[in-house]
Amino acid sequence: MKVSIIGLGALGILFGHHLAKRMNPDQLRVIADSGRISRYRRDRIYCNGEECNFHYLTPDRQVEPADLLLFAVKFNGLDDAIKAAENHVGKDTIILSLLNGITSESIIGVKYGMEHMLCCVAQGMDAVKIGNKLEYTNMGMLCFGDFDPGEISGKTEKVASFLQEMEVPFIVDTDMPKRLWGKFMLNVGVNQAAAVYETNYGGVQQDGKPREIMIRAMREVVRISEKEGIALTEENIEYWLDVIRPLHPDNKPSLRQDLEAGRISEVDLFSGTVIRLGKKYGIPTPVNQFLYEKIKTMERDVNS
Repeated sequence: MKVSIIGLGALGILFGHHLAKRMNPDQLRVIADSGRISRYRRDRIYCNGEECNFHYLTPDRQVEPADLLLFAVKFNGLDDAIKAAENHVGKDTIILSLLNGITSESIIGVKYGMEHMLCCVAQGMDAVKIGNKLEYTNMGMLCFGDFDPGEISGKTEKVASFLQEMEVPFIVDTDMPKRLWGKFMLNVGVNQAAAVYETNYGGVQQDGKPREIMIRAMREVVRISEKEGIALTEENIEYWLDVIRPLHPDNKPSLRQDLEAGRISEVDLFSGTVIRLGKKYGIPTPVNQFLYEKIKTMERDVNS
């Protein structure tokens, strides 16, 4: 398979480096503009101390379409990434979005057609990216499948076969909408609580105020999910708490990393979405309102 990746944040580097060690150089392409490519080549990119050897292509290059296209950008870079990936999408290209949130698949699908999309969640990784260096203890896995519960399509089987060959941990899930909402619920809790209380995974793995606020924020998502026809439960909360239990306690969720680095965070994707849906359904979301206002203040302070 020919694989193209757009986005060299934590997930792009993590899975890109893993694939690059198992694929021929011309089979794995990283899409980036010329300025980024120059910077990547000058400064190099490292994953767990190993230099990454990526084959870079600018968006204007005419290439054979990818069999598998991975979107690994931040949400605020998605529109630009969709335009940049155009030459890599053909009639048989399968697209996976590794983005947080519950909307990226439909946004990509508007441009390229939902027939290209599979639903995907990246979970269980504890990667920390500082500058051009990525470190992780747990690689996590890709959970993916079709949008219609109970279905396993040929697209899903093709991606599963490839990932198995590439030794990428994965799960094929036959209820991806619930998993997508579950991961969103976790991110609403863990990312925002760690950021507001300036802690790490260890700070939410043990009893205390950060963990309490994390779970309360997640429960607000549970109530909204019922109106969305997903119906998350306390059992789903326990499942996702188990997902973060083995993560390295000194590592930090992405939103806290963004604030520390002075980058725009994904708070609008997390509590911003919860607040908007809460207003739509008449469901109070005081915890997410508190987290949203606090993180927005932290963003202003760090960039002032």
